[in-house]
Formats: sequence, structure tokens, C-alpha cells
Amino acid sequence: MGIINQGILGGLSGKVGNIIGGSWKGIDYIRLKPSSVANPRTEGQVNKRNKFTATLEFLQPNIEFVREGYKEYAVKQTTFNAAMSEVLNNAIEGTAPNFTVNYAKALLSKGGLKGMLNGAFDVSIGTQINFSWSNNSNEINASTDDRMIFSVYNPLKKESLVGYGGSRVDGATIKVLPSNFSGDLVHVYTAFKSVSGVISNRTYLGSGTVA
Repeated sequence: MGIINQGILGGLSGKVGNIIGGSWKGIDYIRLKPSSVANPRTEGQVNKRNKFTATLEFLQPNIEFVREGYKEYAVKQTTFNAAMSEVLNNAIEGTAPNFTVNYAKALLSKGGLKGMLNGAFDVSIGTQINFSWSNNSNEINASTDDRMIFSVYNPLKKESLVGYGGSRVDGATIKVLPSNFSGDLVHVYTAFKSVSGVISNRTYLGSGTVA
């Protein structure tokens, strides 16, 4: 049985007929109970499911980056859902029913802080990654103590190394990669985060094969 709070115009909790009501993050909602589907694997459903799966496989290993990168957009939604929407709408490509993430278009963070200038990386020296960039802390929306955050995504293993590096003024940092990344192609992302928590759009540095 459903309960209608505060009269007929109030929030609905539970089920009344084929209408289901509830509340999420203080937001009242209602939806129709889904009817039975004769064919749950129509072409449209399969395509949506495949796009969703491709997006999930990319974002889940990068969840720690996403949690920092979408805080500003987590209004009445989670940071993960905000990132899901961004990638689904702007970075999924392919021909039905085969869809993939365009890694160069995928945003792991969105924000107003100044991004990385002349960013580069090298994964040809053992199982480590060398980052380098130009110090642009004298520009608007940038500071010397902005800290670099990075993700090294391995699509074959569906794993990522996510962490923090040096400050904007440092211009370089070195991190050890997981040993099982050796010989695999990786995609590399960076962003800067201010002391107050403001983040930049992610910078896609490209891809490379780990030594």
C-alpha cells in the first residue's frame, strides 16, 4: 500500500496501482511500474546496454579520479552518475551493436582550474611512468601549490593506477606502475586540484606501451 504524505499534492511513498513513489536525496519522485516486455533484447535495448557496459568498464577503475573530478557536478546526483552521463553523451563511438569509449574525448574531471601545460609522459623505462609539464602557475586560475592528480588506464586489464603527483611548480613527477602493466598499452590522464578543492578539466596525454 502506498502512502501520500501532506495530502494529495504531497510526496508518494510506496505503490498505488501502477504508480510507484519514493524519495532520493530529498527529492520526491513518481514513476510508472514497468509493464512486462515481450522481447527484452530489442536492438535499441541491446545498443543502450552495450554503451552502458563500455562506459562502466572505463569509469569503474577510475572511480577515485571521478570522485575528485565531478564533485562540482554532484548536485542531486552522485559523482559517478555525473561522469556516466558525460562519457555516454560525448565519448561513446562505434557501430551498433559494438561500442567503445573514445579515450581522447572521455572527461574524468571537469572544472575551472587551469589545466596542465605541455604535459608529457614516458613509460619506456622499466615499470614506471615519468610525467613532465610546464609551470604555468603565473596564469589566471592557477597556483604554485595546485597538485597533480593522474590516472594510468590499462584497457586490457581493465585496471587503473590513480594517484597524486607533484605540485604545479614542480614540473615533473615519477610513479611506479603495477608490474602486470608491463607490455600493455595504457592511456594517461592528468588534472590539477587546488588546495581549496577546485579541479581542472582532465588533460589526455595520450597512450603508450609500458616497457
